[in-house]
Amino acid sequence: MRWLAKFIYYKLLGWKVVDHTHISKNLVKKAIIITVPHTSWHDFYMAILLRSVLDIDTHFVGKKELFTFPIGWFFRVLGGIPIDRHTKENKVDLIAKLFEGKEEFRMTLAPEGTRKKVGKWRTGFYYIAKKAKVPIIMITLDFENKQNKISKPFYPTDDVEADFKFMYEFFKGVKGKISDAS
Repeated sequence: MRWLAKFIYYKLLGWKVVDHTHISKNLVKKAIIITVPHTSWHDFYMAILLRSVLDIDTHFVGKKELFTFPIGWFFRVLGGIPIDRHTKENKVDLIAKLFEGKEEFRMTLAPEGTRKKVGKWRTGFYYIAKKAKVPIIMITLDFENKQNKISKPFYPTDDVEADFKFMYEFFKGVKGKISDAS
């Protein structure tokens, strides 16, 4: 099915991957992957196509309501993990624990936390990476240029402000599917 994903991604949709060697499944076995900007439901299928094109396994979390009959099985097959957003459990700890005992595990998250325009990102992904001791890989969802640019693995430091400045800079000028939301 990888050939079909490549055909759709490259030929039908006309997208390209920039700097993809940084995310080889042999080089980065565990990571938090952030995709920005998250402005539309179209981002989901583009991310699914991209992971197939790159031939890597990734997971994502979603509200538990998405994982009910009849489509819940579909999201699980795609790597989805249901999260109950209404419990008092610390979500950072909960997601960081998913990395334990696994030789290979990549979690994709949208730092905006929503498809609506936000002034700043949520920080959970950052603290998950720190707690799980895994790098952050940044991937653009650049609908204007039809490309996914992929960063080198970035390990968060103890300087949160400088780290976020660095990450924001990577995504500077990138336009999402809905440009006024990016």
